[in-house]
Amino acid sequence: MQAKPHAHAKPAAARLHPRNRHQGQYDFSALIAVCPALKPHVKANAHGQPSIDFARPQAVKLLNQALLAQLYGIQGWDIPPGYLCPPIPGRADYIHCIADLLAGCQQGRLPQGPAIRLLDIGTGANLVYPLLAHAEYGWDCVGADIDKPALANAQTILQANPRFAAHVELRHQPRADAMFAGIIRPGERFDVTVCNPPFHASRADAAAGSQRKWRQLGKQDDKRGGRNPLLNFGGQQQELCYPGGERAFVAAMIAQSTRFARQCCWFTSLLSSSDSLPALQHALREAGVRQSRVVQMAQGQKRSRLLAWSFLEQAGQQAWAARHWQEDSTGG
Repeated sequence: MQAKPHAHAKPAAARLHPRNRHQGQYDFSALIAVCPALKPHVKANAHGQPSIDFARPQAVKLLNQALLAQLYGIQGWDIPPGYLCPPIPGRADYIHCIADLLAGCQQGRLPQGPAIRLLDIGTGANLVYPLLAHAEYGWDCVGADIDKPALANAQTILQANPRFAAHVELRHQPRADAMFAGIIRPGERFDVTVCNPPFHASRADAAAGSQRKWRQLGKQDDKRGGRNPLLNFGGQQQELCYPGGERAFVAAMIAQSTRFARQCCWFTSLLSSSDSLPALQHALREAGVRQSRVVQMAQGQKRSRLLAWSFLEQAGQQAWAARHWQEDSTGG
């Protein structure tokens, strides 16, 4: 399952993971071939290169559809209006980084196949992490969310992709204050959990973040009632906002993970702001974790990081891998 860059790719400015398929510029000819609806949105940018307007949600959604179809064989991917439309290259980087994290449990060999189980907290309508995890490494996945319409859309995606449906399960979280309880069942184990947490403390903060993105894309603030940046970039309330923002959300996740310390090998979360790290590293010490990692990631001008923690020592993780992965895992 070694990732391959698409044809005619040029060196990328961002340091994507070396196994990330999204190296270099997009091959729009190949993308339009699998998604003809993308063609009207492809225009020459200021440098004369084909591109899309990344402030237009329909253009970004169609680009995602094309990327998922061309590079991963995922058909019929779609999200309802107003839901979060994730950047596929960045989400792929997360999956490759956690594959490296798991490889550390078995002398650097990449764990592949359905013996590896991933739990996505807040999988959303897009279901991107389970789709990429199975496409790249063949892992079995569970996607959990509190939003029933989001899960219904995720189920529609799975119905269009039987190969994935056999390896991805969806679970509804009935409690807004719970992350793992009610999802992880007694005696069940997961090798890694992933999460794209709500970054903002309020809707006003989310609107300010959208305005920043708007300006970074070279757009002018429209004070006359024109296009709304917040609506353009999308995201439901629970996808964008949590009291206290990502720092409070991940701190709560760390506290709740202690109940499942022996049922998960690694817990992880994406972090948007490095300012969140000191408080969260303190929370990890308070929780009594045995190992933690901060993995830096980059996509274009965007910088983010992955925070990972485990209640197992290295020897315990090696025993975990030997017990659960031996039959189905192969070197990569």
